[in-house]
Amino acid sequence: MKKETESIRIQSKKSSFNEHSTPLYLTSSYVFEDAEDMRAQFAEEKEGEIYSRYANPNVQEFIDKMANLENAEGGWATASGMAAVFSFFGALLSSGDHIVSARSVFGSTHRLFTEILPKWGITTSYVDFDDYEGYENAITASTKILYLETPSNPGLDIIDLKKVAEICKRKQILFAVDNCFATPIIQRPLDFGADVSIHSATKYIDGQGRTMGGIILSSSEIIEKIKAFARHTGPALSPFNAWVLSKSLETLDVRMERHCKNALEIAKRLECHPAISWVKYPFLPSHPQYKIATEQMSSGGGIVSFELKNGLSAGKNFLDSLKLFSLTANLGDTRSIATHPASTTHSKLTQEQRTDVGISDGLVRLSIGLEHVEDIWADLIGALEKAN
Repeated sequence: MKKETESIRIQSKKSSFNEHSTPLYLTSSYVFEDAEDMRAQFAEEKEGEIYSRYANPNVQEFIDKMANLENAEGGWATASGMAAVFSFFGALLSSGDHIVSARSVFGSTHRLFTEILPKWGITTSYVDFDDYEGYENAITASTKILYLETPSNPGLDIIDLKKVAEICKRKQILFAVDNCFATPIIQRPLDFGADVSIHSATKYIDGQGRTMGGIILSSSEIIEKIKAFARHTGPALSPFNAWVLSKSLETLDVRMERHCKNALEIAKRLECHPAISWVKYPFLPSHPQYKIATEQMSSGGGIVSFELKNGLSAGKNFLDSLKLFSLTANLGDTRSIATHPASTTHSKLTQEQRTDVGISDGLVRLSIGLEHVEDIWADLIGALEKAN
């Protein structure tokens, strides 16, 4: 079966009622048959559920579906996307270890690298997203992981996964990719040589602004190390949220098709508007990494970024004039969302740091939803007329 079909049909264990849709397993713990059964499960000699911080049928179903979609051997689900990012680094790094990262990363990931991990003696070196020689030169004897986002948030920079994978393989370090913007429907980093794919499931995986979650997908060996860390530090995904996310995967393919179709049309129209300096969308021929994007992505995704000519004031006027778009910090929703990164998601960065990753005062990030494209465009046109 095709992966889109399997994401609908994969199901965790059924109860005696033989239900068609997986039920909720809202339990914190599980009962053992006898003392020997309890001993064997704690000793990991026998499979089974012990405690929902360790494992739960709803959580496992979500993991199984995502691992299938990403061509991964296994996965570990967490309470949020950033819990997944932190659990990955926390499980695999020790004091004295070093990370190489693309400069264009999410604001919270940047703070993890610069403020939190250094408390434990873990350092990070940044490299411009398209400086492949720079990635190789930044790797030292203590480097354990190379980490990047593609497409990046919010600049939509595209990084050649095969090229970076070759560097990491040569240097014998792990290669991890935040695949949140693309989803496994559009891009599968492990197919291009990455070792790990990480998602904020809060975004497109849920797709309806209802719940939070994260997931790490990789080889069985790496997942075992993350499992050992996460079971005892507790960033567990709740059974209810896992159930919601698992059900959401059944519509991910059709939702992403509409997101991408709408976003491409909006990007094309925005390119022609006089109030805008530039538009970035991976499947626009004008995108600097258009060729790479079309080689490793099946479509361009649902995010469009652009810059208003009159900077910060124009950005605020634009947002205040929107009627249909939601002003919220989320993305990947059925409803279209507009965000001003300089004053929100990346506001904790200095002006210099924002400039380094291409975030200008006039940059606007649009998460294009599933509404009719003409209604989306009408709202944007009205706001652009008032922006300047």
